[in-house]
Parts: sequence; structure tokens; C-alpha cells
Amino acid sequence: MLATSSEHRSRRNFLVSSLGFGSAAWIASRAQRAFGFVQANDRPRVAAVGTGSRWCQKATGINGPWGSAPDFRKYGDYVAVCDADRSRRERAVGIVKEWTGIEPSSHHDYRAILDDPKIDMVHISTPDHWHAKMAIEAMLAGKDVYCEKPMTLTIPEGRAMCDVAKKTGRIVQIGTQQRSEKQFIQAIAILHGGRIGKLLKATCHIGGAPTSPEIPIATPPQELDWDLWQGPVKAAPFRFLAGDNGETKSWSRCHYEFRWWYEYSGGKLTDWGAHHVDIATWGLRKTETGPVQIIPELIKHPVEFKDGYPVDPSRYNTATEFLIRAKFDDDVEIEIRHDGDNGILFEGTEGRLFVNRGRISGKPVEDLKSNPLPEDAMQAAYKNRPLVDHFRNFFEAARDRVEPISDVHSHHRALSTCHLAGIAARLNRKLQWDPAAERIVGDSQADQMLARDVRRGFETQM
Repeated sequence: MLATSSEHRSRRNFLVSSLGFGSAAWIASRAQRAFGFVQANDRPRVAAVGTGSRWCQKATGINGPWGSAPDFRKYGDYVAVCDADRSRRERAVGIVKEWTGIEPSSHHDYRAILDDPKIDMVHISTPDHWHAKMAIEAMLAGKDVYCEKPMTLTIPEGRAMCDVAKKTGRIVQIGTQQRSEKQFIQAIAILHGGRIGKLLKATCHIGGAPTSPEIPIATPPQELDWDLWQGPVKAAPFRFLAGDNGETKSWSRCHYEFRWWYEYSGGKLTDWGAHHVDIATWGLRKTETGPVQIIPELIKHPVEFKDGYPVDPSRYNTATEFLIRAKFDDDVEIEIRHDGDNGILFEGTEGRLFVNRGRISGKPVEDLKSNPLPEDAMQAAYKNRPLVDHFRNFFEAARDRVEPISDVHSHHRALSTCHLAGIAARLNRKLQWDPAAERIVGDSQADQMLARDVRRGFETQM
């Protein structure tokens, strides 16, 4: 059962006072015990919240090791799992027992995990609309957090996450793993080394979103708590249509397919956009500010919109085709588009550079043969930390109490551009943005769309 707001506040006040908001003594004792990565009693104890395919595909009934958990477990031990879908939760229990030899605790309500002082870290792999609430409450409970991208559903959620992370001193890594991949780090080192001159533009090719047939209202599966799955967003009927579509072989409002509903996500703008716009923002040195204009040049949605909201509740509704420009106050620009070769193209006064998960190319890359980067350039780009995989970076940052490579503050700025692009797409008009105040200027309707109404009983407990 969900705790009442007053019960949860009392419990939270106890946790906050007992943990001292991340006191130095507590951090020191925890660091000494938790981070060796080898000995069982030195490894951090991790709780998984959300056990779908992003966590581990085997938990969805699909054969294969894909997901972040198989690599994540190299550095810590899962001791608890939580999911609103009983079948996925039970599979996750079996997977963890297979890995560790010990059956983890199993939870329907994630707040039991927050109340467990034996848990050091929370690994959040839920749908997007749960991320901020869970991450904030985990930080306040004294846990470090690894949160899959995108970090938030709204810009105000991002600001709240930044504020709580700063206040509590918790370490939070966002699952934008491109930040730890060699070719992207090399691209940043090239750009920040001035190898293409003054930076002018980054174009993010992120692909378009799918459409769906009409999806009928259906009875949720017995193993799924649909009300809990929806959580903080407005309640809607469960919809499902079986068919040869994606990993779930269906169209629905739920598992995996939630990405294509603005109610739970931002479509490709926050799916792949969270990856590529993040790299673009990092490369252009815009991680402490934001654009001042968002200009939708091309927008296609699969359903009709009125006042920024879809009128057909039976079909996927996120933008399928788009070309959106985000302009900064110095005329530097990020362009987000559905077409082209997936990746990021940087343009400067002295050249161009393209990077994606398969390659890095352009004359500045070719020139490295005769004019290599300084020996420490890539490590400097990687916040002067050892170049390791994304998960180890998180565990080492938590051990050393330093900022991880994909921190909440820079991700908030990059993702704000994605969220603003979504609002501009839904209204199909230009927006003026004040990055300091984090408000839309001169458009009260658009400004009101920055936040979402939270369903009663699912408010974030601060």
C-alpha cells in the first residue's frame, strides 16, 4: 500500500535528521565500507527500481543480457528489486539470485527501499514520468542514485533535482553513457582544444518517432498494477493492441511503448535527444546556460493537437518528424531533427566534426595523425578523472564524493532544451526562453506547460 503524505513526511523527517543531510562523518564511514568493487563486504548494496529491458531484457521475458544491470553489477550487489509489474519483479529476483547466489528482497512500493538503511544506491530504470520523484526521495533518504535518461519529465523537476542534489551532497549519475565512450570524449577534447575554430552550430540527428494504429481500451494484465505504474501523472485507461511491433509485440500505453506518449515522455526529443543534445550542449560549452529562442521549422504529429494537447487518446502522439532550432544569446545554435545520419555534427569557423556511436570523422580527426591531442586532453575533458566505463565512473565518483561525468546540473540544462523543443512542437510556434529565470517569456500558455499537474497521493515528498 502507498503511505499517506503525513506518514511519509514523518518518515522522511526522521531519515533527514538521522542522516544529517549527508554529513561528512556518515559519508566517510560509508565510503570506507562500501567501495572496493571486489570483496563482498566492500561492495555497495544496490536497489533496482524498474526492471524492464533497460535494466535487463531477461526480466521482460526476452532472452539476452542487454540492459545496464549486467554491467552495473560488476561494481555493486543488487540486494533489492522493485517493479509495479509482478512478473518482471519475480524474474528480476531470479536474475539477481543467479548472479549473487542470494535472493534479493522484492518490493511493489519503492518507498520500502528508501526506508532500508542497508541500501547504499538506487538504480532507477522506470518510465520517465517516475524518474524525478524517485531520485529526489532517494537522495533525501541518503542514497546515491543512478538514473537512466531522460532525468525528468519537466523542466521544474530538473531544477528540483539540482537543488536537492546540492543540498544533500548525494552523487547522481544520469544514464547518458555516451559521455563515457571514447569517441565522444575525443570529440569534446578536439572541440575544446579549438581544433575547428569558434563553434557556431551543432546539429543533432535523433530519428523520428513511430505511429500506431488505434489502440483500444483493455483490461490491464493481472500482474500489472496500472494505477501505480501511472503514478504521478493524470490517470488514463489502459490501452493495448497485440501485433508485430517492437520488443513487446504490441502497441500500448505501457512497457517500452510509453516513449511515444507525451503524457509519460517526450518522444524522440527526450529519448535520443537526451543523448545527442547532451553531447551538443557539452561540446558547445553551454552546460551552465540555455537557449533564448526555440524555433520549430517543421513539426508533424500523428494526431491532431488543440492548445498543445492531443485530441485523440487512442494513438501515439509524440512528434514523428521535426526540425527545431535552439538559438543562444551569442547566436550559437543547436538544431534537432528527425532525419539524417544518427549523430551530432559540429560546425566551427575552421572545420566540421561528426560523431556518433559508430564513428568520429572530419578533417580535425584526420589531422590527429600529424598533430595529436595533448596527452592529458581527453582526461581533462572527462573532468580530470580516469577514463572508465560509465558505471564505474559513477561508483568511483560515489566512493570519492566527486561529481560524476553525467551530473544532474549539466543534464538539466541539456534536457531543458529538449523539453522546450517539445513544448514548441506541441504548440507549433516560436518560444522565447529566459535561461536564468527558467521561464518562457511573453507566452503564458506555453509557460504554464513547463510543469505538469501531479496526481493526488503521488506528490514528491520533500
